[in-house]
Amino acid sequence: MEPQLTVSVADEVATLVIANPAKRNAMTAGMWRSLPGLLAPLAADPAVRALVLTGAGETFCAGADISTLREPGDEQQTLAVRAEDALAAFPKPTLAAIRGFCVGGGSQLAAACDLRFAEEGARFGVTPSKLGIVYPSSSTRRLASLVGPSAAKHLLFSGELIDTERALRTGLVDEVLPVGELDKRVAEFTRTLVSRSLLTQAAAKEFADGRTDRDAHWAEQARGSGDTAEGVAAFLERRPARFTYGL
Repeated sequence: MEPQLTVSVADEVATLVIANPAKRNAMTAGMWRSLPGLLAPLAADPAVRALVLTGAGETFCAGADISTLREPGDEQQTLAVRAEDALAAFPKPTLAAIRGFCVGGGSQLAAACDLRFAEEGARFGVTPSKLGIVYPSSSTRRLASLVGPSAAKHLLFSGELIDTERALRTGLVDEVLPVGELDKRVAEFTRTLVSRSLLTQAAAKEFADGRTDRDAHWAEQARGSGDTAEGVAAFLERRPARFTYGL
């Protein structure tokens, strides 16, 4: 199989799969380059209300394809940062479903998602110190925001791999599932996500990510959306809400 990213959509959830099985789903320059272009139409598609990022087979992503780092210049890192930033800016909930190795560039992509669910036995690492690479400032800040400065320094300074127990304890992952239960839990949780108000989710995502200049924008969106009235009516009538923001 040629290294590639594939996308499918079902039940209002887009699933983006990292597929490079010959190299534990390592990201090539072409894969980094293609990611923003794959995300843009999904962001604009009203039939997509959440995104799951995962790896083909039994591993998530072992990082960047190291063989490409022999090429001159810093194009690979630039492409990786653009891809990571595009994923972080995706305006709908994103979830990384992680098995096996989530290392290097794989950890960048996972950290750029809103949430991370992992199967027991997964291994995590941020490994630029093994290669003498300066980790991008935006990626470093994102990691430190997620796990705290001390845990981020531990990962970056040492390049050591950590298990799911430590990843959960530091906040690198949000849930750890027994072997064989990850897909079921992801499907269950994404069903919950798509049933909720995208208005609430989109605003909360921006605020949680540090935006401080959009209160008036989201107040206006709330007034015009009808989601609040529908949510209150559904609660009082004891029925599922039918939210329409973004449709």
